[in-house]
Amino acid sequence: MGITAEPIVTGHQADTCLTDAQKATIRHELQNILDSRPFRNSARSKQFLSYVVEHKLEGREEFLKERTIGTEIFQRKVGYATGDDPVVRVQAGEVRRRLEQYHHSRPIAAPVRINLPLGSYCPEFHWDVMANPVEEKPAALTGKRWPAWIIGGICLAVALAAFLVLRGPASHRASESALDKFWSPIFTTSQPVLICLAKPVLYRPSLELYHKYSKIHPGTFQTEVERYDRPLPLDPNEKIAWSDMVPYTDYGVAMGDVYVAARLSALFDHINKPSQVRIGTNYSFEDLRNSPAVVVGAFNNRWTLQMTSNLRFAFVEQDGHFKIQEQSPSGGARSWVLGPQGQIVEDFAVVTRLLDSKTGQVVIAAAGLGANGTQAAGEFIAREDYLEEAFRTAPSDWPTKNVQVVVQTTVTDSVAGPPRVVATYFW
Repeated sequence: MGITAEPIVTGHQADTCLTDAQKATIRHELQNILDSRPFRNSARSKQFLSYVVEHKLEGREEFLKERTIGTEIFQRKVGYATGDDPVVRVQAGEVRRRLEQYHHSRPIAAPVRINLPLGSYCPEFHWDVMANPVEEKPAALTGKRWPAWIIGGICLAVALAAFLVLRGPASHRASESALDKFWSPIFTTSQPVLICLAKPVLYRPSLELYHKYSKIHPGTFQTEVERYDRPLPLDPNEKIAWSDMVPYTDYGVAMGDVYVAARLSALFDHINKPSQVRIGTNYSFEDLRNSPAVVVGAFNNRWTLQMTSNLRFAFVEQDGHFKIQEQSPSGGARSWVLGPQGQIVEDFAVVTRLLDSKTGQVVIAAAGLGANGTQAAGEFIAREDYLEEAFRTAPSDWPTKNVQVVVQTTVTDSVAGPPRVVATYFW
C-alpha cells in the first residue's frame, strides 16, 4: 500500500490542512467501516468511532478527552472519576480491535485508513496515494517547473515518510505481547469479566457429635474456633449415624480454584478491567450470556464440562479415574491421566478460549484434573512468559481463533511446578 507524501499530523493544525474533498473521502470511508461486518452489529462502537472522527474533522479536539467522551456518549455525570469507571478506555480498545479486523478483511486498499492510536482518543488518517492521488497541487508549485534534483529529493522524502509510517504500526504489532493477544477479546469488551468458581457439596460433623466427643474428652472443642481449625479425632472403627454429618454451605471452594481467582483478579486490576468473582449458585447461564467469563475448575464445575465436552480436548471420568481425552477424528488420540490420590507426581490441565461460545460471549476455562493442575492453568494464563513460549510456533492468526492448550505440571511436596505445554489446538 502506498502512503501519502504528506506526513501524518495531529492536532487542530491537521484539521485545517484537510480539504473539503479529503474530508468527504474520510466520511465515505467512515461509512464503509460502520457498514462492515466488524462494526454493523455494535451500536456502541459505531457511535464511538463516529463521534471521534467527526470531532477531529471539525477541529474540536477538546471534545476528545476521556471524561468528555464519558459524559457525551455514556451519559456519565460531569466530573466523574475516570479511574473508577474505565468505560471509555474499554470501549476505545473494542473500537481498535474492530478497526484492525476491518483493515485485515478489506479486499482492496482504501484511499484513507482511519486509525485510533493507543493512548489517545484522537483518530489519525493515513492516506494512500495509489488509491487516491492528491488532486490539488501545492500553490507553491503551480506554474513553475522544478529541476529534476528537487523533484528527486521530494520523491526521496515521500519514500522516507512512507517507510516511517509503515514502520510505526508494524513495530507496535510486533511489540504486542502474547498476553495481550490472548486476553484481548475479553479486555476490549465493555462488560466486567466474571471469574466463576464451583461450590462443591461439603459436609462437616454435627454440633451434637462434637458435644458427644467433648463429654468423653473434657475441655476439647468448646468453641467454634476449635471446631473450625481442628479435625475431630474419632476412632476409625467408631460408627456414626448419617444425621451426624450435615451439609455446610459456607465453605468448600477448591484450593486450586482460589489460587486462580486471586491471580486473575490481580491481573485484571493491573489493567483496570472490572471483574467480579462468582461462586457456586451465584452465577447462571444468563450471567454468562451477559458478560465474558473465566470458568475455573474441571470435574467440580459443570460449566467447564459442558463447554468442553465436544472439543478437541475433553475431560472424562472412566473407571473412577479422571483424564483428559483427545477427541481426534483422524485417530491416534492421546490422553493424560491423573495418578491415584496421594501418589500424584504429575497433574494436567486444559486451557480453553472460545471466542464465540454457546453463551454468545468470550469464555475462557482454566481447568485441571486436580487442584495442582488448575493452579498451573491459572499460572499459565496470567504470565506473559508462559504464553509467549506456548504460542511461539502457533499459526500467525491464532489471536483470532479458538484455542485449547494442554499443560503439565510436576507436583513436589504438594506444590505445583511451572506449567509446560504438551499439546495445542487452534480452530
